[in-house]
Amino acid sequence: MGLAAARELLLHQPAAVVIAALTEEEARDGVEALRPDAGGTEVLAEWGNLFVPAALKDAPRETLLNDAGARGQVLDGLYGSLGGDAVRANALGDLIFRHRPEIVIDCVNTATGFAYQNVFQSAAGLRGAARRDDVSGELVERHLLTLYLPNLIHHVYVALNAMMEVGTRAYLKVGTAGTGGMGLNIPFTHSEDRPSRQLLAKSAVAGAHTLLLYLMARTPGAPAVKEIKPTAAISWKRIGFGEVMRGRRPIPRIDAAGPVALAGFEGAGEAWKETGETLDGVFLDAGENGLFSPGEFEALTALGLMEFITPEEIARDVVWEIQGRPSGHDVVAALDAATSGPTYRAGVLRTAALAHMDALEEESGSHAVAYEMLGPPRLAKLLFEGEILRRLADGSLDRAAELEPEEMAARAGRLLEEDADLRTRILSIGLPILLADGERVLRGREVKVGLDERGPEAAARSGWVDLRAANWAMWARRVGEVLRRLGSHSGAEGGSRWDMEPWQRERRIRPGALAAWIFRYEDEGERIKR
Repeated sequence: MGLAAARELLLHQPAAVVIAALTEEEARDGVEALRPDAGGTEVLAEWGNLFVPAALKDAPRETLLNDAGARGQVLDGLYGSLGGDAVRANALGDLIFRHRPEIVIDCVNTATGFAYQNVFQSAAGLRGAARRDDVSGELVERHLLTLYLPNLIHHVYVALNAMMEVGTRAYLKVGTAGTGGMGLNIPFTHSEDRPSRQLLAKSAVAGAHTLLLYLMARTPGAPAVKEIKPTAAISWKRIGFGEVMRGRRPIPRIDAAGPVALAGFEGAGEAWKETGETLDGVFLDAGENGLFSPGEFEALTALGLMEFITPEEIARDVVWEIQGRPSGHDVVAALDAATSGPTYRAGVLRTAALAHMDALEEESGSHAVAYEMLGPPRLAKLLFEGEILRRLADGSLDRAAELEPEEMAARAGRLLEEDADLRTRILSIGLPILLADGERVLRGREVKVGLDERGPEAAARSGWVDLRAANWAMWARRVGEVLRRLGSHSGAEGGSRWDMEPWQRERRIRPGALAAWIFRYEDEGERIKR
């Protein structure tokens, strides 16, 4: 599939095409196969396991499992902290940073790679060791490496952040349904039960990957994200006659040494012998699915069974989508069209719901502010700070922009000292209160954000109500930016260009609306599709 996509791209004469394969031999063979079609395009080869640290990309899987140091590096990537260092340390991230591609076409069967690490077999071994009271740290680590979702989440995080940093414009995934478009009655598997748990895991991982791509496509700054998901067998790469390879190794010819009794079938170690030859024959190369005999190919692709699609047809869809021509086969676009988003009715009813809750608060004389059941704790922190600002500025955005930070710090401290209801609401849901001097803290029994090695500044940003003058200066700048944006709006008479809510027109402080504004603009958390 990757070679077919590269050939289709070469017709459009890009400056360079980089192809990546698991082994150096595959990658260099791919370059040679593409060279006749390259013209003036530079074709480069990369190789290695893209799902592990770059330093281990050429290590066999046995090394990753058996070597404690290598195993630890992989686990640190999967379960350690995310960030720029994690992206650059990964083989895929390193590849993207070195080549800085405008377009990434991902033909790796990610779902197969993760699902066929066989978490079920690993779990059985772990349970057996537990029953023997023989669970070692190595056994636990080996099992952790087989878990699908940490592998998939890390892979998507690395891909997205690396592409965003280098400015990749389009990312297209050639995915899988796991069953070639057939149902759970699929009669074809990789020499397993039908359907095996591994095969179902493959489909599950493929589905999870698609939804992560759907979310990636809704991320500001991300490349254009598309997925083509073939639902038939993809064939074929070549037809030939010769030695039959399985996993890049020839299959040895085995003969029986003689008959054995059924009673001794399982332990019959001397029942067979190697002939010293290997299997050969006519084969069809189906890429990652292996080599098929004429009969296997005929059965697989028969009408009413899996049938098949050629790589060139998929490659044409791939290039069409990159060019902005709809192929009709982009799964991400299909999900966009099929999912239920926000509605006009809900928007109208939102106004009624907020008005009713405002009336109930006015009637009860109570302002709940936050319960910390909708995270992160930063939301509750912003809501309570917004409520303090609302009270001290008499609800006016204009007055809030004029308040002096030192005065605000002093008045906020007095407010929380005198208003036990407000103070206990903050402390009861697990938010500490950092006092104006920056040296003392009020805290309750539960603390949502602790004081760790990052220090009080990080804790205050993440989930402490911060009464220091520097924080109120930040709030003054925020309110000033809100007012600046309002001043740049022409209003309804200027058309429908701007988003405008009632609190903005009235220039009144609503803590929930201010927190939403911060999440949308300051934290760059804006929704870009509806």
